[in-house]
Amino acid sequence: MQSSMMEKLSFLYKPYVLAVLTIGYIAGELGHYLIGVTSKATAIELDYGDQACQQNHTDFLRHELPAQCAEFIIEHECHQQHINGTVYCEWNYNGLGLEYQLLAGPSFIAVFTVMGVVLGVAADRYNRVRMLFVCTLVFAVAILLQGTVKEYWHLILLRMVMAAGEAGCNPLATGIMSDIFPESKRALVMAIFNWGIYGGYGIAFPVGRYITKLDIGGLGWRVCYYGTGVLALIMAVLTGTTLREPERQSIGEDAAGKAKINLVKVLLQPRVLLLVLAASIRHSGGMTFAYNADLYYNIYFPDVDLGWWLFAVTIGIGSIGVVVGGIVSDKVVAKMGIRSRVACLAISQLLATPFAFGSVYFEPLWAMITLGISYFFAEMWFGIVFAVLVEIVPLQVRSTTIGVFLFVMNNIGGNLPILVDPLAKAIGYRGSVMFFYAGFYGISTVLFFITMFFMDGPKPEETAATIGHDPTSHANHVEMGHENNTFQPDDYLPSPHANGHTANGHRNIVSRATPATMAQWRDLLGRAQNLSSAQSGQNLSH
Repeated sequence: MQSSMMEKLSFLYKPYVLAVLTIGYIAGELGHYLIGVTSKATAIELDYGDQACQQNHTDFLRHELPAQCAEFIIEHECHQQHINGTVYCEWNYNGLGLEYQLLAGPSFIAVFTVMGVVLGVAADRYNRVRMLFVCTLVFAVAILLQGTVKEYWHLILLRMVMAAGEAGCNPLATGIMSDIFPESKRALVMAIFNWGIYGGYGIAFPVGRYITKLDIGGLGWRVCYYGTGVLALIMAVLTGTTLREPERQSIGEDAAGKAKINLVKVLLQPRVLLLVLAASIRHSGGMTFAYNADLYYNIYFPDVDLGWWLFAVTIGIGSIGVVVGGIVSDKVVAKMGIRSRVACLAISQLLATPFAFGSVYFEPLWAMITLGISYFFAEMWFGIVFAVLVEIVPLQVRSTTIGVFLFVMNNIGGNLPILVDPLAKAIGYRGSVMFFYAGFYGISTVLFFITMFFMDGPKPEETAATIGHDPTSHANHVEMGHENNTFQPDDYLPSPHANGHTANGHRNIVSRATPATMAQWRDLLGRAQNLSSAQSGQNLSH
């Protein structure tokens, strides 16, 4: 009876796995981004970072103040500002400074990227569910312990441990889901799972702001980490006790008989180098805003509560942008060649750039409006970049190339925001955020535009004789993209009796060509047969 019931409910297992993996990923990303929202309260208690003159918690609005607190750089002048005897400024930690930038970026990114490569390799050899259980348990405990810290260096160390655990989430969960879900649903499943990044980042705004203000049990910001850590612990237990290791499926790239590919040669292609540089600069712009958004709006608009606005824009608009970018790239641009995909990248970031400037220039209302528009266009980039990457590298080294690409992109993009602090001391915090956030969007636009000219354009008139002739072009077109059978010479026309193989023993790719290309093949073969018959007749007559 129990066995029969389990069989009837077996259809729920796959969505259950997706739910457990996604919620676990959200918890990890929430722990990752909480520091950006709780940093001021954390800095005040742990004594790190910069101090500055700031508006205190009196009920005055900014337009009612005779002078803005941020204008004063000397402590005693800050304390002298008052309205009818009520002091409205305070000199305190603002959550910024080099210590914060180290905490938010390098301490996490350095470990995260290295461990991501290590755990990605291990995922191909060992039980992924057990490994994911351990990884989730590690970052859950690290997040939980962050709520107990007494010193700044405790926080640094625990963020490094958290990064080591969270690094396994993506490669391990991706492998599990690839073996559970059919290919027809794989893209949707991956999109839902990777939405966990936006989920964790977006939820960090209301959790970090409002839970901290509630000061539950006098614990303040620490409750945010306790709650997130407990959620992650629950997901770790469910992962270890209810998920099972799926049978590994052979997917595409496991076909035998491929020529050996030189990975270094692939990585050093100018178009790959340009693409990773452009992506790294774009990623740096996004990480700058992620680490500084809440602090920026709190400093410049202390009397305006933007927590729910930031949550809605990030979760709602950002998620829509990701989906729309994938649809545009796959359904429209893909048919026009790789160059058009990169053009789509450049155009989307170009459209996002002026609105990104607006989000850190205008007053709160228009800042949120322009931020939403910017997010819609800006967040198209991630999926398109990797759609381009997998089309310009051979199948045999595709996964390794993506791993190296992510390693470089995360190290550059995740660590460059540390320069926000020294530049802020030279030109001001607003100008520094503008440069590294919106400015880097603009720079990435230029780099994507240059990259476009190194990509292959559409070749609608390509004949059978030219398909596969250039073994280094990676541009052998097929009906829904590009054939990546690179570095193998298909130089000979197939014999009509070769049973799907070319005369030189290589696989015949005609069976996957477009209808137009098939017609060209038949025309060429027909001419060859007519010529052969004519020559045979001449020989007989002689």
